Amino acid sequence: MSATPTTTTRARVDTAPARENHAQWCTVVWDDPINTQAYVVGVFRRHFGYGESRARSLMLQVHENGRATVSTGLRERMEADVYAMHSYGLKATIEPAPDAA
Repeated sequence: MSATPTTTTRARVDTAPARENHAQWCTVVWDDPINTQAYVVGVFRRHFGYGESRARSLMLQVHENGRATVSTGLRERMEADVYAMHSYGLKATIEPAPDAA
């Protein structure tokens, strides 16, 4: 009778912090010379559900500072928001939230 080699399978223990899977990201909208202020306010209200005051405040940040963080959350959600902003013709990117860096 011949001996059959045996193998042992061990579960890999991930020692990386669980926070990496739940890191917060930001959707940043950038200023552009094409879209009107009223249009940008409308996009923020329609897509994010912001009230007039919040949408206008974010639009002014974009206009005066060149950018504004318009949403924060999990990466997949922020990617969807960036895609939506692009579909409205706005320039947008995602970046790690300041406390996640």
